[in-house]
Amino acid sequence: MKPATIERIRNFTTDRDWDQFHSPANLAKSIAIEASELLECFQWDEQNYDLDAVKEELADVIVYCQDMLDKLGLDVDEIVNAKMTKNEAKYPVAKAKGKADKYNKL
Repeated sequence: MKPATIERIRNFTTDRDWDQFHSPANLAKSIAIEASELLECFQWDEQNYDLDAVKEELADVIVYCQDMLDKLGLDVDEIVNAKMTKNEAKYPVAKAKGKADKYNKL
């Protein structure tokens, strides 16, 4: 995400004095709620969905994720790369390519 976008999210929260409501637990709940609303976009028809609705719900998830990164003092690149390193070890290309199996079933 571009620094200006991150700053815009931070300012939105700060300007409204909402940091007081952003405990890690509350943010995790909000992420789950918004992710459920994203899933709802595909509830009855996985092919013919409203892309504008998908974009709005996906943006809500991302905004809450950025809020949680800030609350916990985390760097998105650092935690994503650490997780990708683990995923690459769990799902080696030679075993996982073209398969949807969980790592312990490869």
